[in-house]
Amino acid sequence: MPRSVNHVASKKRRKKVLKMAKGYFGRRKNVWTVAKNTVEKGLVFAYRDRKQKKRNFRGIWIQRINAAVRAQGLSYSQFIHKLKMNNIELNRKALADLALNNPEAFKAILQKVA
Repeated sequence: MPRSVNHVASKKRRKKVLKMAKGYFGRRKNVWTVAKNTVEKGLVFAYRDRKQKKRNFRGIWIQRINAAVRAQGLSYSQFIHKLKMNNIELNRKALADLALNNPEAFKAILQKVA
């Protein structure tokens, strides 16, 4: 009895990986083993960096808020503490956006907590 290999499925799987490797340089785009390793590594980086992106943005927001608050003679930690004491529930993303694009509104928030 001849050996049965499901070539349709394995070819489809290889084509899928090679399609994902499109745009890579050299053998990475057309040699199966090299492309497979590169695509797997790229997917690992993509998964990891989706988490890191959230961390990075939070850090950027904190820096922007800190810069805007220090211009008014307050530190970031004092400002956040006063926000919590006054029950103002604005997240850091909104605060950073106000500090950058609408300084008058941000100053009004500072006046309210001070």
